[in-house]
Amino acid sequence: KQSKMKLAISAFLVGSAAAFVPAPKAATTTALNLNGWTADESKFCFGLPGALPPVGEFDPLGFAQTDLGTIKKYREAELQHGRVAMLAAIGMLVTEEPIEFHPLFEANNKDIGPAIRHLDEVRAVEPIFFEILGLIIGALELNRALVGWKKPDAGTMTGRMSSDSGTMFQDLNDDYYPGDVGFDPLGLKPEDPEEFAELHTKELQNGRLAMLGVAGMVAQELVNGKEIFVNLGLAEDRFDAASQAMLPVQF
Repeated sequence: KQSKMKLAISAFLVGSAAAFVPAPKAATTTALNLNGWTADESKFCFGLPGALPPVGEFDPLGFAQTDLGTIKKYREAELQHGRVAMLAAIGMLVTEEPIEFHPLFEANNKDIGPAIRHLDEVRAVEPIFFEILGLIIGALELNRALVGWKKPDAGTMTGRMSSDSGTMFQDLNDDYYPGDVGFDPLGLKPEDPEEFAELHTKELQNGRLAMLGVAGMVAQELVNGKEIFVNLGLAEDRFDAASQAMLPVQF
């Protein structure tokens, strides 16, 4: 009887202690198919497109050695910077000699010089331009945040360090493909996953080239104050340097 009593007490104590042990979490897998892409931890950048020969899996600083959420945020940032750089590259070239097309003032009557000085001219001609531009950019970014980012919860702004207990700052939605906010007015987005991956890779590669190109063009104009095609000897230099005497920064 004593043995049976001890066994019953032991079973009761073990069961009671088990009540205070957290239940094991179920294993989670990312099986979402987003534009034909399914995250694969065994592949470079979880299988996201963008790695092409001869460079291939280029990651000398090891930024890709991280979790899926961070990889998606890196890709989102790379895409957005690449898109801005592509627009900037076109904007710099078409508003300078010899094309000199600018929607805000008559560049054909007055050479306004290198593109890095154009914002000064814009402020002088259309003072309210930057306020309007700020509202437009804010609206676009708000839409991107609503589409791609998880809604913050009570612990988000207190510096939560793990997404296991809730939303961390800048967490992307699980069903959000980096860069795809649904904006496709011309219907260029392919339905076929392979075609989408190819087009996505082309966008990435052009964006990467544009980021390097814009950095180089800005650096060159800061060094000698000459427009791109003028510096290459392909256009006439009509810019009157004396006209920039009232600008904040002079060459």
